[in-house]
Amino acid sequence: MAPKQKTEGLTVEQGVFVVPDVSIKELLDAIPAHCFKRSALRSSTYIAWDFIVIGCIYKAACYVDTFIDPSVIELPHPYAYRLARFALWSLYGFWTGLFATGLWVIGHECGHQSFSESKFINNTVGWILHSGLGVPYHAWRITHGQHHAATAHLTNDQVFVPKSRSQIGLPPLDPSQEDILGSHVSEKVMNELWDALGDSPIGAVLMSASYLLGGWPSYILRNASGQIRYPEGTNHFNSNAVMFKSHQYWQIVWSNAGVVLWLAVIASMASRFGVWQVLTVYVVPYLWVNHWLVLITFLQHTDPVLPHYRAPQFTFPRGALATLDRNVLGDLGSIMGWIGAHATHGISETHVLHHVSSKIPHYNAWEASDALKKFLRSRGIVLEGAPGGWSEVVRVFKECKFVEDEGDVVFYKNSYGLAQMRPIFSDGAANDSGIELDK
Repeated sequence: MAPKQKTEGLTVEQGVFVVPDVSIKELLDAIPAHCFKRSALRSSTYIAWDFIVIGCIYKAACYVDTFIDPSVIELPHPYAYRLARFALWSLYGFWTGLFATGLWVIGHECGHQSFSESKFINNTVGWILHSGLGVPYHAWRITHGQHHAATAHLTNDQVFVPKSRSQIGLPPLDPSQEDILGSHVSEKVMNELWDALGDSPIGAVLMSASYLLGGWPSYILRNASGQIRYPEGTNHFNSNAVMFKSHQYWQIVWSNAGVVLWLAVIASMASRFGVWQVLTVYVVPYLWVNHWLVLITFLQHTDPVLPHYRAPQFTFPRGALATLDRNVLGDLGSIMGWIGAHATHGISETHVLHHVSSKIPHYNAWEASDALKKFLRSRGIVLEGAPGGWSEVVRVFKECKFVEDEGDVVFYKNSYGLAQMRPIFSDGAANDSGIELDK
């Protein structure tokens, strides 16, 4: 967005988003047929590989740790040994958490039934993997399926749902002071919105960090970033929660049993090996997994260039195409970008494809994604976001504050009430706000 200062406020030149007019059949037909094939054996090899890599990381850390000793190496101060050990095991936590995120992704694929042709195998493997990472497998599987069915739907999507102007307590839109599409805002309104929503650089970083660390448990436990229409106290452990149907009751109970067993194992290991050892070897990598999960999914579904829809304009294809592919760790260079994609099985790099067809296993998703992108480019649709990293989270967090209460195709506005994009339809019809827009 290129701002242009005027005496009466601020005006920006917006990008134009052509609301997709494409059928799910067209999207699926663009994908080679063999990409839909699932193999339990092949999928299992990736579980084995992730555990092998994690085991090697642990063994390497233990080996290097033996050298951090006064009898082996002389450091300038006794506390330097503690600092060196802290750095070593911090690196262990980072890398283990990254590859453990790959295990999380495979459990997620089980929930989509893309691990194998067998529903029993999918749910058994998914329950084991996700329970081992503190995830209520069936509960999350159910709500995540609802998310896929209604991605970017303002009243039916399950997570990363934008709050509207009225929901965050802002004054009603004044058409004489600001454009509903977010292209112009008066100085008076800009100041009011900034006072209510503005972030200092440090504040934005701290809020983003707290979001990355606590976002996942907050969503599971209290519906943070979820549907605001759900009752207060909605969570994924209540078998009678509004998100679940009566016949799913025992699936939620079974999910809860997996999490209880997970907690019991952690407590047992802490009793046997010590709390500090369990924190170092398991809990820190576990927190990294939660961090990557939130970072990846937040950036897939949140950006000022992405639309959100109300019911009159929502379709499944439009929802599927209201997400972005991003290269995890790509902001640190091509090598780190390759490692990030490899460790997390391309869940971020092929995410648009995943929303078009969630039953395609990750090892086929690369080819399928390339074919889908070729088709989308022929229709003028490019859904590539900036690489996924901390700086991108902060940028998006600052740019995506609220959406308007009116309009069936809406974009995030920032702390000044300005939006980067405006919608038009492929036939040049007026947009849903009743304002005629040029093609």
